[in-house]
Amino acid sequence: MRRSFFSSLSLGVAGLALAAAALTASPVLASSRIKDIVAFEGVRENQLIGYGIVVGLNGSGDSLRNAPMTKQSLEAMLERQGVNVRDGNLNTKNTAAVMVTANLPPFSAPGSRLDVSVATLGDARSLLGGTLLVTSLQGADGQTYAVAQGTVQTGSVSAGGASGSSITKGVPTAGRIAAGGIIERETGFQMVNMGELRMTLRNPDFTTSRRIADAINAKFPRSAQAQNPTIVAVRPPPGQDMISFVTAIEGIEVEPDSPAKVVIDEVAGVIVMGDDVRISQVAIAQGNLTISVQESPAVSQPAPFSQGQTAVVPQSNVTVNEETGKKLLTLGGGASLKSLVGGLNALGVTPRDMISILQAIKASGALQADIEVM
Repeated sequence: MRRSFFSSLSLGVAGLALAAAALTASPVLASSRIKDIVAFEGVRENQLIGYGIVVGLNGSGDSLRNAPMTKQSLEAMLERQGVNVRDGNLNTKNTAAVMVTANLPPFSAPGSRLDVSVATLGDARSLLGGTLLVTSLQGADGQTYAVAQGTVQTGSVSAGGASGSSITKGVPTAGRIAAGGIIERETGFQMVNMGELRMTLRNPDFTTSRRIADAINAKFPRSAQAQNPTIVAVRPPPGQDMISFVTAIEGIEVEPDSPAKVVIDEVAGVIVMGDDVRISQVAIAQGNLTISVQESPAVSQPAPFSQGQTAVVPQSNVTVNEETGKKLLTLGGGASLKSLVGGLNALGVTPRDMISILQAIKASGALQADIEVM
């Protein structure tokens, strides 16, 4: 029985030791897939733009006297349809000149559709219920890559009364046409036969760039090279095309690194701090002085038969309140983010007070991080 007891005791101690080792072990570092932290060269959208006409508006279009481009566009369109209106006096308000924009997805094939956005150019009040006529969309090279047409959806509400009062919800002068564009031309980018592809880090960093190259070379030797903090160039092994190579490497997990930074949004009172933020030896004290002035007017009645008059006599009560109990917080050299946040919370500071404290710590040279104010 005694051997059994000591045997179970030793097993229990060993179990506690293992549990303690697990608790004191370093935390698991967060890893991300390569495809989530880089952008591949050439695999991007292309912006398209065009000028068009929206018709069918219920009197909410451009005033032709104030928008000459609308009148010229309307006359040119009708002439192409065989209608001569040059000698007439156009006075319609059912038409609006618009700019049409869209993003051409990568590797889009002719015949596939895309969403387009429409926005007015002139003094049109609303595009609700309007229809965009055929509009060509050009890229930065001046070539036409898509054609758009369809009913404009604004997602807004606009109403008015006979007295001139009106209410508007949303932006009625801009809208979208879901799947309103048809792609007519490819961008011409061919990836399968490329001998080298460059990957661009979304958050440039020397350490992350080096880690990506090392992780790829561990699986495909001498296939990746970190050229700078932003670019990592990759080459597929012999006998493998670029598409299959990118498919094989984009799922490799890498631990991204980033510089120590504190981001402050003063308007919303939001503070975001990275885990690498460190504080040198510094002492912090925080407190508020509040002065309150209260006015409580009182009525003064004259004594009987004194021939006096009733008067209002102001009475002021001035108090000064200074927060007490706030101690001086001291942080040792190399204090971590957890120590900083815990210490500031111990002082009972609000987010806006914390912004002022962080800026003061940075000004003293004790904050080893960059501060970005939005």
